[in-house]
Amino acid sequence: MTSKETYTKVFLKQLDQPVNNLSVRSALAEWWRNPRTKEKGGMRLTEEGFRMMTEDLDISFYEVPYAPDMNFTTQIIIWLDNFIDCPYYLDKRSMFVTDDKKALELHMFSGDIKKYGISKALARQDAKND
Repeated sequence: MTSKETYTKVFLKQLDQPVNNLSVRSALAEWWRNPRTKEKGGMRLTEEGFRMMTEDLDISFYEVPYAPDMNFTTQIIIWLDNFIDCPYYLDKRSMFVTDDKKALELHMFSGDIKKYGISKALARQDAKND
């Protein structure tokens, strides 16, 4: 799994910007919703991070529209933060991910992020019990 800090350093290099402690901390705060380091997840992008990746670096994202009756809650955002292990962005109608396998997995739930989160949480709990 690649960390936000590693992604940030690579992005700075690709943008021909200096890569030092100050520039990395600044970019982490600007590009990521949660600049703190996590063992897993925490890869949600800010609007500026999404713009930088799509426009400045021309990185491809896969769009996953939400289910029509989707009700976004804080719990859903927390699940996503824990289970999505690639850079992703949320807007009002869709989720955008950089990983094609993750996009396919999300599409299999028909964009129902709540069902996806519950499924992942249950699978994690089952793995702990084995």
